[in-house]
Amino acid sequence: MANLFSPLTIRSVSFRNRIAISPMCQYSSVDGFANDWHLVHLGSRAVGGAGLIILEATGVSPEARITPDDLGIWKDEHLDMLQRIVTFIEAEGAVAGIQLAHAGRKASHSSPWKGGKALPPEEGGWQTVAPSAMPFIPSEPTPLALTHEGIDKVISDFKTAALRALKAGFKVIEIHAAHGYLLHEFFSPLSNHRTDNYGGTFENRIRLLLKVTDGIRQVWPVEYPLFVRISATDWTEGGWTADDSVKLAAILKKHSVDLIDCSTGGNVPHAQIPVGPCYQTPFAEQIKKETGMMTGAVGLITTAQEAEAIITNEQADIVFLARESLRDPYFPLHAALELGHDIEWPEQYERAKPRRR
Repeated sequence: MANLFSPLTIRSVSFRNRIAISPMCQYSSVDGFANDWHLVHLGSRAVGGAGLIILEATGVSPEARITPDDLGIWKDEHLDMLQRIVTFIEAEGAVAGIQLAHAGRKASHSSPWKGGKALPPEEGGWQTVAPSAMPFIPSEPTPLALTHEGIDKVISDFKTAALRALKAGFKVIEIHAAHGYLLHEFFSPLSNHRTDNYGGTFENRIRLLLKVTDGIRQVWPVEYPLFVRISATDWTEGGWTADDSVKLAAILKKHSVDLIDCSTGGNVPHAQIPVGPCYQTPFAEQIKKETGMMTGAVGLITTAQEAEAIITNEQADIVFLARESLRDPYFPLHAALELGHDIEWPEQYERAKPRRR
């Protein structure tokens, strides 16, 4: 049996294989609402055989969105379509997860195909917030440094979003603490210049992430997994490092986090990142081996052989597919054939299943 297709159980949730679909922004919502695009996009990947489908970065408040076109979960009215999506994903044998997010100083931008630029108020933009009054790019509007009251609101927004995610039927929550968004901004010294108890020392800079994690765990059932996506390094001198990530993962493990989804970068615009096949996998391997925490590998994993090797060599527990899944929603079905592993196809597609000779 191909190890990529071995089942995995985390707490009480079982995944049929080790293939997860990464949260990928679709920039296709109006006022945060999911729609038929999301149903078809996500549903096709469940039909395609993945074990876990995680919805894109979903704003815990209107100001938490990257763009006005982002998915949201800040009001009850968002839940009807989300419930429909969850129901379809589960009917096809996959587990439905959601990534809860706050974009921080990288919020209030237009969608990529609309220019990806900072939006002024007259074009639908809003005031951004951050740990410190420092824009991501010097030419962009300066974010407001969050007050303690503002920080308390962020913690509350994540907690309330988790309650809604539970009501919608999700079985996995992933906290987005990567890619230069708000929680990453707090724990990286490149973007956090605070002098209060949320800045300065390592322990202070990770405080907000721990409070968000604890707040979610207060309302998220003990039998359901909680993941955290981090940028394991800033790829920049003076920034967050792989050793910092190991230290953080060990602490998160004590706060009832089950898996670290290991991405990198995104917090400064000119980081020199050595992009290549599986280039982020070593961070997942390091965290897994040094802390015993389950990890997910993500980043230019494009072949069945690469994914199989990551699981076989115990570099990670799950492989997250992003762009390759956009190219091939049925990657798991095709990967099983390549690896000589027989898996069930949807009954509606069974007559098209290739037969090995």
